Amino acid sequence: MRQRLESISFIDIILWLFRTLIIVAVIWGTVATIFNNPYSAENWIDFLVFGIAQGSLYALIALGYMLVYGILFMINFAHGEFFMSGVFTATVFVADPLNQIGFLNAHPILALIIITLVAMAVSMGIALLTERVAYRPLRRAPRLVPLITAIGASFFWQYFFRGLYGSGVHAFPTVDALKGNLTIAGIEILKTQVVVIVASVLLLIALYIFVMRTKTGKAIRAVAEDKDVAALMGIDVDRTIAITFATGAAMAGAAGILYALLFRQVHFFMGFVPGIKAFTAAVLGGIGSVPGAALGGLFLGVFESVGPSLFLEGLGITASYQLKDVIAFTMLVLVLIFRPQGIIGERLAEEKA
Repeated sequence: MRQRLESISFIDIILWLFRTLIIVAVIWGTVATIFNNPYSAENWIDFLVFGIAQGSLYALIALGYMLVYGILFMINFAHGEFFMSGVFTATVFVADPLNQIGFLNAHPILALIIITLVAMAVSMGIALLTERVAYRPLRRAPRLVPLITAIGASFFWQYFFRGLYGSGVHAFPTVDALKGNLTIAGIEILKTQVVVIVASVLLLIALYIFVMRTKTGKAIRAVAEDKDVAALMGIDVDRTIAITFATGAAMAGAAGILYALLFRQVHFFMGFVPGIKAFTAAVLGGIGSVPGAALGGLFLGVFESVGPSLFLEGLGITASYQLKDVIAFTMLVLVLIFRPQGIIGERLAEEKA
């Protein structure tokens, strides 16, 4: 017992030294960068705005992970493919034809609404099909089985759409109305970034109201609390779970169109990295919490954008866009070391329903 206690103490000391070293490095790099200030104020504003826009996308995708985990306690790694399937299909069958006939730029708002609705519908259809075929038969299986199935479903949809639309990168059509900048409070912001941020906030608010204020939302929270008791109370558990998948996929489909507006590239593998980042955002904010997923997404997006320039320049490391993943996952580790439940964390079970 004494040796065990000594071993635990030694491990704790090593962990605290590791945490302290990382924190000191972050603080030192930040302070040194601030004093040296290799970037102008406009550069920092650009970093911040881009981070908020990117974080808004992560937040929308993260909501799908959060909803499915909250109701089934499984990580749906195929969610990134729900994100990809909607925007890929809408680009090939709707956006490109509308652009060719001139409708996209003649009526940009109506065209974007149509494209977004098609993307959301396709994402919902793929999600419902996956839930019915791959997940529902495994409802009572050990948790590892649905997890492996989700990874398999992710690869299946990736290569299904690769075979369907090809492996090349498709360019999302340019919307003339979204070219250029807007001046907001004296700050020049790209119109596409403004659209992404505003649309994401509206969708997040709509989802929060849906989950917290509607009868269906109460059913979702009841099933998340206890499926058997919810069934005894007259709730159709299978239908509620299907609605949960469809809701998360709809958010992912809308996020796909916003992603295409921001980056203008669509391909069969585009859902993998944003999906992993969105899962990271859900864990970072506190998986099981709608505000947590939103906050985690914004937190991750901002640190990805600002982090390399803020933390690394002062340490003598040349900031690079490729280092954003290092910064993002390092911050995830730091947050989880000091607060394992995430920034907000999951509320007590009594408050769920």
